[in-house]
Amino acid sequence: MTNQEVIQRLKTGNARFVADSLDGKLQNSARRNDLVGGQAPYAIVLSCADSRVVPELAFDTGLGELFTVRVAGNVANSSSIGSIEYAVAHCGTKVIVVMGHESCGAVTAAVAGGDNGYNINHLLSHITPAIAASAEGATITDIVKKNAEMTVEELKNRSAIIKAAVDSGDVEIVAAYYNLDGGKVDFL
Repeated sequence: MTNQEVIQRLKTGNARFVADSLDGKLQNSARRNDLVGGQAPYAIVLSCADSRVVPELAFDTGLGELFTVRVAGNVANSSSIGSIEYAVAHCGTKVIVVMGHESCGAVTAAVAGGDNGYNINHLLSHITPAIAASAEGATITDIVKKNAEMTVEELKNRSAIIKAAVDSGDVEIVAAYYNLDGGKVDFL
């Protein structure tokens, strides 16, 4: 599949999810057996760890179709970048989706500030550039979208593997926003 065909496939799967008409394919023992020898996911999704945001469901995919990396605030930290590099370099995955979502608790906490302890503060520090880059009076939704867009750039800037794949045209990175109320994914 071309990069655009992958993105269209994700959009089509999301439309099925929104319409409550999931096809549920590739989720049985035959599919599990097919994947014992390896994986070749067609997309990588860097998503928030929020329990309400499940990329495999939101895009109506089955086993082996998505390489999903989940971390609060869908941030590009060393571990999430390394995971994405693996899928690009070893699985041949061609599209990376950085997906923020409505009412993100990590973004809300970053905006609120304060001392949340070492680990949470460190995580939230990856979101503060999006806050700084947002217009005065920006909403949480605006900052979530800005964070996703800036994470796209962060993936290219912090990874020689991802940058080379993007520069060669082999990989495309897109930002997206998941709407909790209806399940629709908006590609930004």
